[in-house]
Amino acid sequence: MFENLSQNLEKALQTLKGRGRITEINIAATVKEIRRALVKADVHYKVAKQVTDTVKAKALGKDVLTAIAPGQLVTNLVQEGLTALMGSQKAEVNLAGNPAIILMAGLQGSGKPTFSGKLAAYYKKQGKSVLLVACDIYRPAAISQLQVVGEQIGVAVYADPENKNALDIAQKGIQYAQTHHHQLVIIDTAGRLAVDEAMMQEIADLKASLHPSETLFVVDAMTGQDAVNTAQTFNERLDFDGVVLTKLDGDARGGSALSIRNVVDKPIKFIGTGEKMTDLDVFHPDRMASRILGMGDVVSLVERAQQVYDEAEARKLESKLRKNQLDFNDFLQHLQQVKRMGSFKDLLGMIPGMGKMVQEADVDENALMPLETLVYAMTPQERSRPELLNKNKSRCARIAKGSGIPLAEVNSQLKQFDKMRKTMQKLSKGGMQQALQRLMD
Repeated sequence: MFENLSQNLEKALQTLKGRGRITEINIAATVKEIRRALVKADVHYKVAKQVTDTVKAKALGKDVLTAIAPGQLVTNLVQEGLTALMGSQKAEVNLAGNPAIILMAGLQGSGKPTFSGKLAAYYKKQGKSVLLVACDIYRPAAISQLQVVGEQIGVAVYADPENKNALDIAQKGIQYAQTHHHQLVIIDTAGRLAVDEAMMQEIADLKASLHPSETLFVVDAMTGQDAVNTAQTFNERLDFDGVVLTKLDGDARGGSALSIRNVVDKPIKFIGTGEKMTDLDVFHPDRMASRILGMGDVVSLVERAQQVYDEAEARKLESKLRKNQLDFNDFLQHLQQVKRMGSFKDLLGMIPGMGKMVQEADVDENALMPLETLVYAMTPQERSRPELLNKNKSRCARIAKGSGIPLAEVNSQLKQFDKMRKTMQKLSKGGMQQALQRLMD
């Protein structure tokens, strides 16, 4: 989402590179370009001006160190400004209560049912017993959608399709949770228009009667500045506790993510980064600022890796790499784990120094799909012993026929796999164990 903003900020900061010192003239030109980049990204002009005025004042202040290059100094100041703009620190979610209650609110089409499922999966993974409650009594198929989501993630869903009283459904859902010892209740409500007084009153009554531990406003990041205006309207009626940004994997300009915290004075607590139930991240302002400036986000990368890898698996893989014994079963397992971490482009963007390269490169998310298809066409013996396929035309022909991939492409993919094995063996001898160990620490 922030690719264009990142590129424009980089261009703005280029004006200071090679300069010996910061002056009124060159810093004025730089902050003007930074402000223009922020406004172009849909950040409100007053908010953008506030950030750039702060950057300019600090850059010209007495605390400037002459040993630091001007470009580096201003980059650090912009990072600080963006971090402060988005809330400075991670905001905690209040889960007090027996059960704890999270009330979801937002506009129609903001993605509440999907996000409710992601949040349920997130807390289920933390060991909590979660119940989803379907309180959207207006939209056709809303209840069945939430039930499908619940089945997909293995979380119970309370629904009463015949009941047309959202408050009554919510209260009975909470009673159900108490009876069945659920620790957390997530209530999915109907999407509403801010101008719809009856619908707004319904969500206000839900909050007043249920006394939720947390009320989260779900907003589609693709809607730009409209998201900020809507958040203001909802906050005036609900006084919600935090904001959830969905569809942050889209190609919108992203200014709402930067502005919303400043305008409504409520923290962003979660972000949705994709369509999978695992595509949910806790929002860290400092990490997001680093990623926007192309500085990477190693901490989030490691956290994602820790969710799908354990130390025993890492050690086993490292041992097989050293002995050049990586087989197709290992490849499939490793590929599935990487997929659960997120898109390749997103993961590469978290590596410091890779931000610009990722923006410029055409990252093919399906580059390994042909090899994956070939593996599924192999026998169990062939998967565990890749050497059986070396120059064995009959086996390769059978795999080509079974996968629907031309024989020449099969041979090419097998050569690529063999080359990958040898390359990874060399890497493992050059410190793979230490790298994996650092990942697990």
